Parts: sequence; structure tokens; C-alpha cells
Amino acid sequence: MTAKTFLKYNGTEDYIVSEELRSSVNIALTLGRPLLIKGEPGTGKTLLSMSIARALGLNLLIWNIKSTTKAKDGLYIYDTVQRLYDSQFGDGNVSDIKKYIKLGQLGEAFASEEQVVLLIDEIDKADLDFPNDLLWELDMMNFYIAETKETVTARQRPIVIITSNAEKELPDAFLRRCIFHYISFPEPEMMAGIARVHYPDLEDFLLQEVLKAFYWLRKISGLHKKPSTSELLDWVQALSIGGIEPEKICRELPFLGAVLKHNQDLDVVLRRLRDYGIKPAGEPAIGRG
Repeated sequence: MTAKTFLKYNGTEDYIVSEELRSSVNIALTLGRPLLIKGEPGTGKTLLSMSIARALGLNLLIWNIKSTTKAKDGLYIYDTVQRLYDSQFGDGNVSDIKKYIKLGQLGEAFASEEQVVLLIDEIDKADLDFPNDLLWELDMMNFYIAETKETVTARQRPIVIITSNAEKELPDAFLRRCIFHYISFPEPEMMAGIARVHYPDLEDFLLQEVLKAFYWLRKISGLHKKPSTSELLDWVQALSIGGIEPEKICRELPFLGAVLKHNQDLDVVLRRLRDYGIKPAGEPAIGRG
């Protein structure tokens, strides 16, 4: 391990972390293990890797995983189409296969002279073979290019952050090689701090009323998608720009389209409001049930 592996992560001004998350990151840094992050959407899983890169002064590489992604894609791609094109329409000299080997994000992380942060985002979108196919490369920090008969060995061990929305269970063999952390949804106090990072001049009473309404909405059963941190921030901005008086936030729940993103969720909330006998200008029942 290099000296940089032992750098400590303490969060950044624009990303608030709990003590538990900070400890998990630093354990992963010290042991040189991938850090697997789970949590519901909107809890900052993807942004964590950006914060780590900024805090440690390292470059960030992002490998966005899709359902069709194969592990080899992250190592390298042999561009046979370009080689065929060059043989037909170029100078005809296509004997140097290295010209057609393009490194993927994991390959770039291995080849980098400097240590980097590599985000493998939403690994659970890929098929079940994908995590296991990564095990050897992540353990050994090298991979073999069959077309050139070369082995690429990591110059610096990258800091690997892996996110999952738990759409699929990951193999036990893969999980054993990771440091795991589940990001819980922020409590109101931490959420207030997150909002303050983005809107430092926000009026205290407005923030208090927004949070009260926001967490009431999240408690409503039957929602297809509970509002997340990103929706809260959108709602705060909409209310601020719209000049809504804080007293009206819990009474009227204005601009619900900023915080609820599904028609059925809006219907569920409106039905709940009708159950309370709330009219657009009526007295709210938030906090009563």
C-alpha cells in the first residue's frame, strides 16, 4: 500500500457525513478494500465518492453500471469496428493492435500514475455474474489483455467506492471482500444541516416548516416513491423563489410537484388531506397522525 492509502477522510464543507460513515470510509482506505455503500435513493451514495475525491485531492473516475454492462467493459475494449474501418478506408496498416485497445474506467484506474477514486455506480443493475467477474481484478489489482498478451498491473491501488440500491442481492464471495455501510435516511437535524450547506441564507422558520411538512409526507403509507433529499432541496428552492410565507407551507403544501414525482403519490397525499378535511386555504392536520 502507498502512503496515500492512509489519508483520512473527514467529509467536506458541501457533504455532511455521520461518524459511522466517516469511520467506514477510513477503514476501507486503511485496509485497501472496496467500500460498498447501500441506502435508499437520495441519501448521497453517489455524491460520497465525489466528496472523498475532493477531500483527498484525487481524481475521480465514474463507471456507471447498466443492465448490459460486463465486467470486461471496465477493463478494456478491443475496437474491432475501428480496426476494420481503418483496414478498408485508412492506410491499411492495422498491425498495431494496441491502437485499438481502449481502457475502461477500471483499466484507467490501474494505469494511472497517481492514485484515483473509482466509483462503480449501481452495481446491482448488472447481472449476477458481474460482481464475481470483478473479484480477481479487485483482489490482484491486475488484468490480462488477450489481444496483446499483456498484463496491466495497478501502479497505485485505487480507492474503490461501490454503490447499490439493493435491486439484486450481491454474491457472498463479493460481499466478503468489501467494507459495507448502509446510509440511513437523514434525521431532521442532519437534514437541516444538509439544507444549510446548499442554502446558507435560508430563513430559520421557513426551513423548520419545510422539514415538518417533508417528514410528514414521508410518513404517509402507500407512496410509490418517498421524497428524498434531492426533492427536499428542490422544494426549498421553489418555496424560496416563489416567496411563499412559511406559515402557509404546512397549511397548504404548495408546489407539491417539486417533492412528489408520481401521479399516484400526489393522489395518495390529496386523499390524506381530504381525510383531514383540509382545503387549500384550510388549517392543516400535519403532525396529528
